[in-house]
Amino acid sequence: MDNQQAVVEDILVQKYKKGTMLLRQGDVPAKCYFVLKGCARQYSIDETGKEITSNFYTEEQAVSIFNHHKQNKASAYTLTCLEDCILVVGNPGAENGMFHKYPQLETMIRKMVEENLGEVQDELASFIASTPEERYKALLQKRPHLVNRVPQHQLASYLGITPESLSRIKRRINTSDC
Repeated sequence: MDNQQAVVEDILVQKYKKGTMLLRQGDVPAKCYFVLKGCARQYSIDETGKEITSNFYTEEQAVSIFNHHKQNKASAYTLTCLEDCILVVGNPGAENGMFHKYPQLETMIRKMVEENLGEVQDELASFIASTPEERYKALLQKRPHLVNRVPQHQLASYLGITPESLSRIKRRINTSDC
């Protein structure tokens, strides 16, 4: 219990306003985050200027920034608060010191990362093999809260479809539910 209290005292919790850019595509990440409250969006901008949403992070989700394998370490993504957020803010460079100081923390983080990686692999395989309608239904099943928290054009981008296609899919699903 003493270690838990010490870890809690060592972490930084910060509030961010809606619209705050936590990380800009092309910058080298200096912080990592864990969402206590709110919603953050991860996206990239392609060569044509189109925004492509790759994830939404909500309560109790870690915003994993894995760019250690990249030579220039620049982020491929932008991370922005879609709502007012309360985040645990970490310093990736200081994590080894924290792990040395609190060995249980390293074990806990490793387990979280392994679980998250497994989920991401399953989601990617499902995404590739599914139709846009199946993707939307899966979203309704796994993360229904996003539908009311995220602008439709960003949700459509996340699903790999146009906003117009998403509207048609929603209409079809609502009609078939009646």
